[in-house]
Amino acid sequence: MNYEVVIGLEVHVELKTNTKIFCSCPNEFGMAPNTNVCPRCLGLPGTLPVLNEKALEYAVLAGLALNCDIAEFSKFDRKNYFYPDLTKAYQISQFDLPVCEHGYLDIETDGKSKRVGVTRIHLEEDAGKLVHEGDTISLSNASLVDYNRAGVPLIEIVSEPDMRSADEARAYLEKLKAYIEYTGVSDVKMEQGSLRCDANVSIRPFGQEEFGTRAEVKNLNSFKAVQKAIEYEVERQIELIEDGGRVVQETRTWDDNQGMTFSLRGKEEANDYRYFPDPDLTPLIISKDYVEALRNTLPELPDVKKERIINDFGLQEYDAGVITSSRGLALFFDKTVELYNEPKKVCNWLMVEFCRLLNTESTEIEDSLVSPENLAQLLRLVEEGAISGKIAKTVFEDMFHTGKDPESIVKEKGLVQISDEGALDSIIDQVIAQNPKSVEDFKSGKKQAIGFLVGQIMKETKGQANPGLVNKMLTEKMS
Repeated sequence: MNYEVVIGLEVHVELKTNTKIFCSCPNEFGMAPNTNVCPRCLGLPGTLPVLNEKALEYAVLAGLALNCDIAEFSKFDRKNYFYPDLTKAYQISQFDLPVCEHGYLDIETDGKSKRVGVTRIHLEEDAGKLVHEGDTISLSNASLVDYNRAGVPLIEIVSEPDMRSADEARAYLEKLKAYIEYTGVSDVKMEQGSLRCDANVSIRPFGQEEFGTRAEVKNLNSFKAVQKAIEYEVERQIELIEDGGRVVQETRTWDDNQGMTFSLRGKEEANDYRYFPDPDLTPLIISKDYVEALRNTLPELPDVKKERIINDFGLQEYDAGVITSSRGLALFFDKTVELYNEPKKVCNWLMVEFCRLLNTESTEIEDSLVSPENLAQLLRLVEEGAISGKIAKTVFEDMFHTGKDPESIVKEKGLVQISDEGALDSIIDQVIAQNPKSVEDFKSGKKQAIGFLVGQIMKETKGQANPGLVNKMLTEKMS
């Protein structure tokens, strides 16, 4: 039997506010365990929450970027459950009246466009973090709790169950991450937990309208993990059904090392949480003027920026997609093109050399020592013939690691390109004399033989000879 996969994603995004959502503790990552807490975010008796207005502003901005309707009336609710990382035994969240609803995001896979619905975006507080003593939660006998994260402001972005493959789920998450990053409401660093994803996965026979029983795979913190976990879960459910079993509604965890999901607990329904309005927080009245004022602060978003780059600079769709996939990369591109108006050359350097070094060193472009001004200067040195393209790559690596400007590096290391015919003449004569067979091959019509000779000259000059000039002089001498 053939099955259709049905996937919906719940994405938790930590908001980049200065303080937590209901108290004045700093919203900082990486502090010593249980040092960034106060009676309010620990939920001690007698304390009352006070909403951080910036968190609401960021939630509305995210909703506008994702084409949502913004509620004029919203409220906070208590989501009641007992778990060690939740000090109050309830989480302040939103249930029936979230801040944002009915949005969408357009994705593309295999050259086809698809619209994925965004059901809702709601505000809530984060819980603490469990630190498991074993390698994974399923192999641990004990866990420690760090409450530093308790009270960090979150938005939960819930999609419609519109995705039909792991590839579509990954494309949606990548696009969502880019949109949130562009708005500036979060740093979306998945490795730090700023963006975490839960995947709801079910299968059904093709043609069946009713959804199958879903399993929820929790806390996926990389694009690869999302894709692999969904692929595994689909196979698991198909095998289970075809072996005569049935899928049960449950929460599962993904083990990256074993490449498998494992059952954690039965999945609760909304009524199991006994939601009720939080009596300590007043409802949110959001005016249209407030929403429009925030709408006017939205930056140029990825799809619009991509279209502009294609139309204004003539880049290919794939290249423009790579450049706009990261806000930092797109801003770096725009600034460099302002200084050196050769968009295709700038794009090539960013996509190849710059991205290679960023990935190798696990560095964000915002933290890089290379500036748009210095990249533009490097490209001008190549254009003017001061250095070759090959030497430019060496200079760029030095720029990346030291932050120095390219002219200083070229002077310090004596890398100026040799474009003087007199300086090259004797070297070319020497290479011709040492390689008579290649010369004979060239004269007999094997034009590719000149490539070997050019290579020998470049080797003799340590890459500093002007390759175009070398080619011209060689051709003249051998002809």
